[in-house]
Amino acid sequence: SADGGRSLSLDSILMGLPMSDPTAWATAMNNLGMAPMGMTGQPLLPDFDPALGMMTGIPPINPMMPGLGIVPPPIPPDMPAVKEIIHCKSCTLFPPNPHLPPPATRERPPGCKTVFVGGLPENSTEQIIMEVFEQCGEVIAIRKSKKNFCHIRFAEEFMVDKALYLSGYRIRLGSSTDKKDTGRLHVDFAQARDDLYEWECKQRMLAREERHRRRLAEERFHPPSPPPVVHYSDHECSVVAEKLKDDTKFLGAIQTLLTWIERGEVNRRTANNFYSMIQSANSHIRRLVNEKAAHEKEMEEAKEKFKLALSGILVQFEQIVAVYHSASKQKAWDHFTKAQRKNISVWCKQAEEIRNIHNDELMGIRREEEMEMSDEEIADPSEMKETEESALVSQVEALKEENDSLRWQLDAYRNEVELLKQEQGKASRDEDTTKEQQMKLLQQALQGMQKHLLKVQEEYKKREAELEKVREDKLKIETLLENLKEQESGAPRACACSQEKECPAEKTPSNSPVKSEREVLLVGIISTFLHVHPFGASIEYICSYLQRLDSKICTAEVEVLMTRLQNTFRQELSGVGASLEKRWKFCGFDGLKMT
Repeated sequence: SADGGRSLSLDSILMGLPMSDPTAWATAMNNLGMAPMGMTGQPLLPDFDPALGMMTGIPPINPMMPGLGIVPPPIPPDMPAVKEIIHCKSCTLFPPNPHLPPPATRERPPGCKTVFVGGLPENSTEQIIMEVFEQCGEVIAIRKSKKNFCHIRFAEEFMVDKALYLSGYRIRLGSSTDKKDTGRLHVDFAQARDDLYEWECKQRMLAREERHRRRLAEERFHPPSPPPVVHYSDHECSVVAEKLKDDTKFLGAIQTLLTWIERGEVNRRTANNFYSMIQSANSHIRRLVNEKAAHEKEMEEAKEKFKLALSGILVQFEQIVAVYHSASKQKAWDHFTKAQRKNISVWCKQAEEIRNIHNDELMGIRREEEMEMSDEEIADPSEMKETEESALVSQVEALKEENDSLRWQLDAYRNEVELLKQEQGKASRDEDTTKEQQMKLLQQALQGMQKHLLKVQEEYKKREAELEKVREDKLKIETLLENLKEQESGAPRACACSQEKECPAEKTPSNSPVKSEREVLLVGIISTFLHVHPFGASIEYICSYLQRLDSKICTAEVEVLMTRLQNTFRQELSGVGASLEKRWKFCGFDGLKMT
């Protein structure tokens, strides 16, 4: 048994070592994994640590080792190995020469639990082999050959590493020196089908566990499944129809409606119910549009507040900069000390930089508003002119503000130049060079500001010219509208007078509904367009085609012209409910027969 082997090996080691040799005594006790103690009970080595080993270079003893634990775990390659004599019940193992290279081994097969042991004595038996190698771990099977080698299969893989520790040891059976009772052990990895099969089974089990773990992790991050959609019935249809009218429940109800339609629940019996639900969904569009308009209005109000606050900040900045410039004039400037002047000039530059940054930001906001206004398609020409006029007015105001700020800066630069000119005669000759450089820089800045001011003035004149042109166009349009209204009101009066004066036998031809050559061309183009569209077309569709030819054509003009020509064009209504649509058709051939 293991206890018997442990007690026997302990007795043999203790009996074979003299008490006067403390080093050998400590080595033997260390091989057994015990703290070496002297005869008086004091430790022989005070720095002994049972967890780390007795001496430097000796690895720690694993308490899980079966038997005596005299076979330590694998030694790291950078740590020198110290092997001692191993005493067993029936044999003794002598360590190899430490100066020789370690014994060579083959490549370790995957899942190896079997070792090859060669160099056994001829008189060795399975009991002796079991006695030596059971200290490395549980031995499952021993297959001994007649040619002094065997294969040993252990229960776990780490036991193979312990068995490899015995490679190179010389074994002696008992105290005999006969050649048949001695040998040199050679332990190496062996390849067995059972080991490979168990390793593959273990790998497959680990792969299954990994897949299961990964699937659980993926399912944890997956979004929850949507709730199941109920089947169609008259009761469920009425419930969904009520939900479609509620803003808070609309999203779930529209999903249910979509699922029913995709499932094919629409038939002759349920068509009216589905049409009413679709009509409710269509009415929800208006609510969404109103909600969007409210949010856009809030955003515009916030923009206006920001713009007003920014303009107020700019006004305050302008006043602060004006204070600095007025303090820089000679009347007040001479009374300040040199340090105070320096601080005032630094503060003035900082305030001007911040003012310019805010001014650029405000101009950028106005440019964005102008670009948005230019992108919008305005149907009414009078409204378009008014928006253009307001945009030009705002631009003119912005240019005026920029012009005033540039003038103030120019006055400030002029004052600085005058001050420098006055101080130039009083200053010493050493400061002449620096003042000349300042003069040059100020002159260059002044020239740049003058050029910029000229550009702004030119742009201001161009904007004023455009504003005058827009006003003239607006007056022309208003006069044209008044003339058209007068002609429409004068036409029925003229017809009534002519009917009273003329007799029924003698009839003169009435006024033609087509009043100009341009209207004749429009009638021809519209007739050709509607002749190609026999089912008719909306007034917007017709105007979009005409505006490609002439962008000045408006919808109201075309509709008035087609209404006057009732024998040539006819208006029809198509569709039901929300899909009601007005379409114009060409009826010139029927009108020719009637006239």
